[in-house]
Amino acid sequence: MSPRPDAVTPPADLRVLVLAGGLSYERDVSLKSGRRVLDALRSAGLDAEQRDADVALLPALRADPPDAVVIALHGATGEDGSLRGVLDLCGVPYVGCDARAARLAWDKPSAKAVLREAGIPTPDWVALPHDRFSELGAVAVLERIVERLGLPLMVKPAQGGSGLGAAVVREANELSAAMVGCFAYDSTALVERYVAGMDVAVSVVDQGTGPESLPAVEIVPRNGVYDYAARYTAGLTTWHAPARLTPDVAKEVAATAVAAHQALGLRDLSRVDMIVDTDGRPHVLEVNVSPGMTETSLLPLAVQAAGLDLGSLLATLVTRAAGVRS
Repeated sequence: MSPRPDAVTPPADLRVLVLAGGLSYERDVSLKSGRRVLDALRSAGLDAEQRDADVALLPALRADPPDAVVIALHGATGEDGSLRGVLDLCGVPYVGCDARAARLAWDKPSAKAVLREAGIPTPDWVALPHDRFSELGAVAVLERIVERLGLPLMVKPAQGGSGLGAAVVREANELSAAMVGCFAYDSTALVERYVAGMDVAVSVVDQGTGPESLPAVEIVPRNGVYDYAARYTAGLTTWHAPARLTPDVAKEVAATAVAAHQALGLRDLSRVDMIVDTDGRPHVLEVNVSPGMTETSLLPLAVQAAGLDLGSLLATLVTRAAGVRS
């Protein structure tokens, strides 16, 4: 993707509020994302400030509402739609999808069902609440899961991000411990068939002419699993931007990402995580509506690979948000 000739020039007096922090497990990552977004917006000449999503937020929005908000909150606070609903109530425009679409994308089993219905490939899965897991008998349930989905498996929270609570299960006797670890982060576990292949993340942005994919970023974690440590610890992961894909596969991956973005009703920006199997077929794992913006995050890597400037891209998105949805 090249810089758009129709990119929006932000008004000199445009005021932007970056929301970061929150109380989720991903607070530290969110604060780093917020700082990166703040610096990028200021580098583009915008009047931007950063604020936490705490009890002082609503009085501040009422007393001095910004022209637009950029949500750099991760975890439930920024991605389950609740904060977006509050911003809607306050009449404050923001970059990103609306509350309904955020709720859908946040719940992985629901999102996967929508993707499957739209004909977008996603690994077979089962979602299991902790209560049902206990009531039906853990041993019997685990045996049936292995029988139905086979091995290896991927276990992760039905709602959550940053790889927290996720584990690859290669032997049947590992499944119980993986479920216990998952339930520490969410009351529902998503167990899906593990697809071997290349981990890629494809960011989708809409600068005014419809959603387009940025170059795919290939993820190569040293320990083979892109978990929390691999995401945010220097030296544990290598990234290739653009991903080392053939032109035909890269084209299919890009089209799949845009299709997933549209099927879930998203807008402005998202990040689609997928596996490209050994036959070159993409499988969507999940879609993130508030992508990380840290130094090791995937969307900024994709922006750079596309030859774009992060500050200019964000300035375009906030200007459109302020003008179109104010």
